[in-house]
Amino acid sequence: MKSGIHPENYRPVAFRDMSNGDTFITRSTVNTKETVDIDGATYPLVKLEISSSSHPFYTGKSKLVDTAGRVDKFMNRYGNRGEKK
Repeated sequence: MKSGIHPENYRPVAFRDMSNGDTFITRSTVNTKETVDIDGATYPLVKLEISSSSHPFYTGKSKLVDTAGRVDKFMNRYGNRGEKK
């Protein structure tokens, strides 16, 4: 590795998945304004919309996100094509 190109200020940071509340601590250089107390220690807090604990690929649970009825429109058009009559 080249010297002088990697940051030196790695520190423990808490990352919280806002969809399910899971929190994990890892080392990072990210700057945050919020903090959280975990097991008597204070960590900088980074809020995540999705992580491996809530992503459908890792959990095996799929969420159907419907915007403006597009899924219903599709199902009305093509939903019964695979059924035998």
